[in-house]
Amino acid sequence: MKVTPEFLNKYNKTGPRYTSYPPATSFSPKFTSADFIPAVAASNREQPESISIYVHIPFCPQLCHFCGCNTTAFESAAKIRRYIDCVLKEIDTVAQHIDKSRKVSQIHWGGGTPNSINFDYLAEITERIKSLFQFTDNPEIAIECSPAYLTMEDIDRLAVIGFNRVSMGIQDFNPEVLKAINRRPPKFPIEQVMDRLRQNNFKGINLDLVYGLPLQTLESFKENVKKAIALSPDRIVTFSYAHVPWVNSNQKKMDETRMAGPEEKLQMLLAGYEIMTNNGYEAIGMDHFAKPTDNLAIAKHSKKLHRNFQGYCTRETTGQVYAFGTSGISQLWSTYAQNLKNLNQYMDAIEATGLAIERGYSLTKEETVIREVINEVMCNGYLNFDDIAQRVKCTADEVKAITAYDSTMLLPFIEDGLVKIIDGNIHVSSDGMFVVRNIAMLFDPNLTNSTSQFSKTV
Repeated sequence: MKVTPEFLNKYNKTGPRYTSYPPATSFSPKFTSADFIPAVAASNREQPESISIYVHIPFCPQLCHFCGCNTTAFESAAKIRRYIDCVLKEIDTVAQHIDKSRKVSQIHWGGGTPNSINFDYLAEITERIKSLFQFTDNPEIAIECSPAYLTMEDIDRLAVIGFNRVSMGIQDFNPEVLKAINRRPPKFPIEQVMDRLRQNNFKGINLDLVYGLPLQTLESFKENVKKAIALSPDRIVTFSYAHVPWVNSNQKKMDETRMAGPEEKLQMLLAGYEIMTNNGYEAIGMDHFAKPTDNLAIAKHSKKLHRNFQGYCTRETTGQVYAFGTSGISQLWSTYAQNLKNLNQYMDAIEATGLAIERGYSLTKEETVIREVINEVMCNGYLNFDDIAQRVKCTADEVKAITAYDSTMLLPFIEDGLVKIIDGNIHVSSDGMFVVRNIAMLFDPNLTNSTSQFSKTV
């Protein structure tokens, strides 16, 4: 069938994003720092053995009106230095409880704007991690960058520190759109930035675009996608802007009368998909596109695609995630733990105890089974009950019982050509991936009828 806005509207209901299971809305303040250390110790006996590290830098020289990230405007060099010292102390505290025979396979820096602070701080934290842990042969060390604060010398320095992947927040190539969202334009032409990254042998370059911003139209978004493709990045991400001014007061500063409506946003989604897939990029999950030679595309074909709070990754590179910095979420096999979001509260807590957990969640055995099933559907568009059973150490029948699986619940999706059941295995079609959140919800027996706290699924 042909995917149309009418088709997408049919399935455009509210539901969890499933970047974690249970969703972050289930995290509880009853889970504290006292619960976190035993969870870290337990993670040494759980899978995967490898370690992923997330470092959050919550500073921006200028706050974009559209952004929903946990960030703050620069206040003083002294406060940044204090924050870096706290991150170092937190790393030291948690590292004491991690088995040193385990290896780091992935480090991801997010924010905020990590490339807007003194690069000596990036080097200092990286060196501390290297002094405490062993690394795999080909670790992925990635950083989110704003091109507004990225120079040619910065790129050289990132390579020296050890970074090998960069995600650049382009958002839109039009300076007028950037002005409307209070975002500074790139310091250097993106073509020059890309060239310099390649000269420094970065193995992965991502470009991030956002659709639904003020002044954007269907035609202008198509031009954004075409310009991104012309730059030939390894991955392109198209994020749908969520206008929630009652949650993010900064969004009230934008003119919502100049934003695309729901119908035009759906057309942007479909146009981006068509242009990118017609130009050699493969659709990855819901909003990522990758060259066929990229690790994500390779993992997709081998059914080894994975996702965590930092985005899509491969099962080869991802590990249990240990997060450092304000608002960071650690994702262990059986535990989630999120740090305090308030910057000053985070620093006070770290200086006092070395930890700053605000809330978290301990999963039951049944919930880990549901999580693995939902991850498999969301990432790989595929479900083999025997494979899941082997991973979670139970039987396929137990997996079906825990997820309350009944093949008849898939009938509406089968009738629309979105799902096939072959030899008992579930296959989601490329069209079905547009509404994969809806399909994943069928395997969540704990999902209540009230989903109003969630965003729309398309």
